[in-house]
Amino acid sequence: MATSTTGSTLLQPLSNAVRLPIDQVNFVVCQLFALLAAIWFRTYLHSSKTSSFIRHVVATLLGLYLALFCFGWYALHFVVQSGISYYIMIIIGVENMHKYCFVFALGYLTMCQITRVYIFDYGQYSADFSGPMMIITQKITSLAYEIHDGMFRKEEELTPSQRCLAVRRMPSLLEYLSYNCNFMGILAGPLCSYKDYITFIEGRSYQLTQSEANGKEDVKYEQTDPSPNIAVTQKLLICGFSLLFHMTVTKTLPVEYNIDDHFRATVSLPMRIIYLYVSLMAARPKYYFAWTLADAINNAAGFGFRGYDKNGASRWDLISNLRIQHIEFSTSFKMFLDNWNIQTALWLKRVCYERASFSPTIQTFILSAIWHGVYPGYYLTFLTGVLMTLAARAMRNNIRHYFVDSPPVKLCYDVITWIATQVAISYTVVPFVLLSVKPSFMFYSSWYFCLHIACILVLLILPLKRTQKGSIEQASIKPSWPKKLEEENVLGQNSYSTTNNSFNQKQEITCRYPALKQ
Repeated sequence: MATSTTGSTLLQPLSNAVRLPIDQVNFVVCQLFALLAAIWFRTYLHSSKTSSFIRHVVATLLGLYLALFCFGWYALHFVVQSGISYYIMIIIGVENMHKYCFVFALGYLTMCQITRVYIFDYGQYSADFSGPMMIITQKITSLAYEIHDGMFRKEEELTPSQRCLAVRRMPSLLEYLSYNCNFMGILAGPLCSYKDYITFIEGRSYQLTQSEANGKEDVKYEQTDPSPNIAVTQKLLICGFSLLFHMTVTKTLPVEYNIDDHFRATVSLPMRIIYLYVSLMAARPKYYFAWTLADAINNAAGFGFRGYDKNGASRWDLISNLRIQHIEFSTSFKMFLDNWNIQTALWLKRVCYERASFSPTIQTFILSAIWHGVYPGYYLTFLTGVLMTLAARAMRNNIRHYFVDSPPVKLCYDVITWIATQVAISYTVVPFVLLSVKPSFMFYSSWYFCLHIACILVLLILPLKRTQKGSIEQASIKPSWPKKLEEENVLGQNSYSTTNNSFNQKQEITCRYPALKQ
């Protein structure tokens, strides 16, 4: 393997043939290799055939190899960040390690992002080593809080989700590196809980909870693992369509054209709105491709099974990062964000929103901006997102109930809110794509900051209803799924998580129940 500081050049001929940057080609090829490795891992290194130690070692070594192939010696940052964080956990102790790990991991990520952006390649969209570090940062901070919850805080102090996620023993160094750097998730994630990952590696039986006629719960054990083949095939088809769309359509609809002087001077306002929506919609398939492929890789290895639906079909969405249909047909700002980058939204909720002492929504959006990187456009997007979120919530609380009784009126309301949501999302994320201050302000000034002003007027005019402490802050962080799925998310996000002692295994069965009962 020929490597440089920016990764392998072995695939340069392929890069030239498809006219894509070498690092993007490396990323796609490595993910396809990871998919094949996942099938091999599930078939030949199944937990019934080999030890957890071997599974940890192989998953870690394969992950580090893929990182080295894609990013060259920059991949050492993954090991350094994980190693120092583990050292902090050991020497600081469970009382305060979550704070030190959070500051170090996020600070190290930010330092790497500053170096990459302002020294090497400002404005480049190609794959870079800080992308995997963003996922590793999530894992480091999540696990630190979970250990703090499980080994220091009292049971009665924990929320139901924190109680299910709590880790009650310190992981070994191998387990820690395997969790952070395994081949299934090192390049594109998604984030998963430590306990779900360890449960997968150790191959514990799937526990099915069924209700007996007398109402008592009978815990039974699945003898064979459910097959992920159908789920993987479906996700690979989505990847294919997303990649095809990105290669053929996206490049013909650049977001930058929204600030083109000739375009702004000659095109009518309705056409500008339509192009804004279409150009931002066309920018999404690359994320659909990367995240869905990452999900398929985990599923192919046997990871990601959540339980069975009411029809008895297996569900492989435990760590899925998006719901495309819900995104494209969102009728509220919150609904869009709840179904976009789901695992990151859960991470923000768990490490920031639930633990913030004041203004949790503002703190959460700021953390999201810092985690994403140092481009000014990120901060403009997330600060705009705060206004949009609170204004949309105020509108929904004060107006929606007038339109839900009559089906025709409700349909009309849904169409109008869908249009408003798609325009608002597109307007908000333009700086995220443009990155820099000047083009971002050029775009907003061409729109006369109209949606910013509208949001401020809404917040000044409409009352914000408070149903419970901090409820006005719960805009995009708490998922907006139906109540049954909401309960599943809180109590069953880590549906198959257990620890290594019988007390916690019994406690985890209770956490599993909502996801498995369906």
